[in-house]
Amino acid sequence: MEVKEGTVATPTREQIEEALETVRPALQGDGGDCELVDFKDGVVYLRLIGACGACPSSTYTLKLGIERLLMEKFPGIKEVEQVF
Repeated sequence: MEVKEGTVATPTREQIEEALETVRPALQGDGGDCELVDFKDGVVYLRLIGACGACPSSTYTLKLGIERLLMEKFPGIKEVEQVF
C-alpha cells in the first residue's frame, strides 16, 4: 500500500483521537460531539452524542465528513461505523 506524505497506514487509537479533534469544534457548535468507541481490523467505531446522536443528518456527518477525513489521513482505515 502506498502511503502519501503526512499520512499513516494504520493509525493508533491516539492518532485517531487527534484527528477527531479537528472535527469536534464543528460538532460541538451544533450541540453534539463524537466518541471513539473502538478501532479494529481497519474499522473505526464512533458514537455521535448530544444533538448529533439524534440528528437526521448524522449519517451524512459520519460518512461524508468524519469517514472521509480519517480515510484520507489514514489509508489503513477501511470504514467508519456508527455505534448507537
